[in-house]
Amino acid sequence: MQRIYIVIYLLICFYCSHAQSSFPPGTYSSTNKKAIKFLEESKRMFMERKDNEAEKLIKKAVQEDPSFIEAYSAYADFLMGKNRIKEAIPLYEKAIQINPKLYIDNNFYLGGALLHEAQYEKAIPCFETILHSERMSPTLKEEAERYLKNARFGAEAIKNPQPFKPINVGPGINTNGYEYFPALTADGNTFLFTRNVRQVEQEEAPRQEDFYVSKKINQVWQTANPVTSVNTVGNEGAPSLSADGEIMFFASCMEMTGDYGSSDRKGYGSCDIFYSQKINGKWTRPRNAGPTINTKNWETQPSFSSDGKTLYFIRGAVGRDGIKNPDIYSSTIGADGKFTEPIRLSDNINTPQGEESVFIHPDNQTLYFSSQGHAGMGGLDIFVSKKQADGSWGQAVNLGYPINTFNDENSLVVDANGKLAYFASEREGGFGGLDIYQFELPENLRPEKITYVKGLTFNAKTKSPVDASIELIDLETQQSVTNAYSNHLGEFLVTLTSNHNYLVNVSKPGFLFYSDNFSLKNKEADYNKPYQLQIPLQPIDTGYTIELKNIFFDINKWELKAESKAEMEKIISFLKMNPTLNIEFGGHTDNTGDKGINKTLSTNRAKAVYDYVLQKGGITASRISYKGYADSKPKVPNDSPENKAINRRTELKIISK
Repeated sequence: MQRIYIVIYLLICFYCSHAQSSFPPGTYSSTNKKAIKFLEESKRMFMERKDNEAEKLIKKAVQEDPSFIEAYSAYADFLMGKNRIKEAIPLYEKAIQINPKLYIDNNFYLGGALLHEAQYEKAIPCFETILHSERMSPTLKEEAERYLKNARFGAEAIKNPQPFKPINVGPGINTNGYEYFPALTADGNTFLFTRNVRQVEQEEAPRQEDFYVSKKINQVWQTANPVTSVNTVGNEGAPSLSADGEIMFFASCMEMTGDYGSSDRKGYGSCDIFYSQKINGKWTRPRNAGPTINTKNWETQPSFSSDGKTLYFIRGAVGRDGIKNPDIYSSTIGADGKFTEPIRLSDNINTPQGEESVFIHPDNQTLYFSSQGHAGMGGLDIFVSKKQADGSWGQAVNLGYPINTFNDENSLVVDANGKLAYFASEREGGFGGLDIYQFELPENLRPEKITYVKGLTFNAKTKSPVDASIELIDLETQQSVTNAYSNHLGEFLVTLTSNHNYLVNVSKPGFLFYSDNFSLKNKEADYNKPYQLQIPLQPIDTGYTIELKNIFFDINKWELKAESKAEMEKIISFLKMNPTLNIEFGGHTDNTGDKGINKTLSTNRAKAVYDYVLQKGGITASRISYKGYADSKPKVPNDSPENKAINRRTELKIISK
């Protein structure tokens, strides 16, 4: 997957007159008629696609006149077109040596060839020559300036290499074919990837992309199996898994038949993004992500955030010459459960040259992606960007050498712990073709530390599991950080940034909502020891009461603290979803102090909640009431500071359905 700069730029033109010749059109620097004849005859052979004959003749032209600049340049161009880059370098150098001023643009081509061979120091003066030339086209100068940045970056990066020891993930995943675009569940035990396979076991059979999945047992990846419920005779690629492994987004591309390899998988453009859900251990029939995400253009390589809110993906315009300027876009899931109009990420991420392989880490703050446009080692390099306090993306940082090289690097993912990175590479010692490798990510390139939260939602009355909607909110910022859903077994798994305090709200039609808070201060990711949440959901019935654990007051005061806002909005939402309910807010204290003062305090606190709902929620006063109970209804004996804290509470009671 090597990227040849000059070919991409479309400036190499075999036998064409170089732009800066000082000779009249149709004339050459050589006066040797025999050499000129060989060159002209070679040109004719090349136009007739007789490359072997063309190369023999161009060699004769050089031998006949060792000072024939155009012959050296044309031969070098020919070799570049054949991807014989290393052989082209001395020919460009010879042409420049004979007369440095005759064809200045030879420096550009030489610089590109040197970059391709990772000879960064030698490439720098080539591009500097182009920039210092007054007779050079603005377009060529612009490209030379971009390549000069790469040459300077590459030269410095090689002097300061990153620690990098890639290890092949083994025969359970890799074969003598092509494996790429890895995806992981948050627990690191399920590995999904794309494999390029033949439709049938015949050498001449067409190839296609399918999904395979491997499980880790005793730290070893087991033999991967095809995901038969998703794979078709068409192409499926670039999978992305939700943190719990229950939702998969992927790209499927239209074949010449006009469909996506399956009669029920229709799309809007050349490649579309689809999704599938795992229900009872099986993937559902994939569905198109819809016209908001997918267009007549090229949408691919999705990455779904662990908070269940945002889809990142690549979109590029489809033209006659292929995909033009692919960029990274994102779309969030709105309150209606639908994707919002995608937005193009800022210029700190996207460039005019194109981006690929976007991956949002489970910390939801660290974005890894590949780009041609930021300064790098050449071709596609992998970069990282961190989300800033204001929600914007910071400057892209190159992962450095030798993680990045003069080849194309892409399809990087990082495990939830932030320590291991996985990528596809074709290198010596592999099983053949592209293999998937892992390496330990340098400390300075790692994402934020996260931890796991594993929970169980169940019917408080029957103890049977309940599938429910879970929202986790940062207690300090009052911002929602994760939306999740427990499965039919009541289980859910989410990743959260460490060193924060969180509020958890759980809801299910027919049940009282559940609220609580917990701290992840000083807790790091350990899937074997996740933070556990047991969440009993109380069926809605007259007389049932729930504690509002995220209503906060200062000591001996009844003004609601700002940290109570998320809980108050949840109460309002609950009442609107259940318009026939009548409720009471109850305030409770411990037995410390004067009973009369405690009665007033508990009453005023209950009234503060009542007033907020009445004023902000548009709920009629006839549906809600409040009462202060002081210490008359303790949950536990008031015999310790811990128990007294439990008895200081605010409750919601169902008066009637």
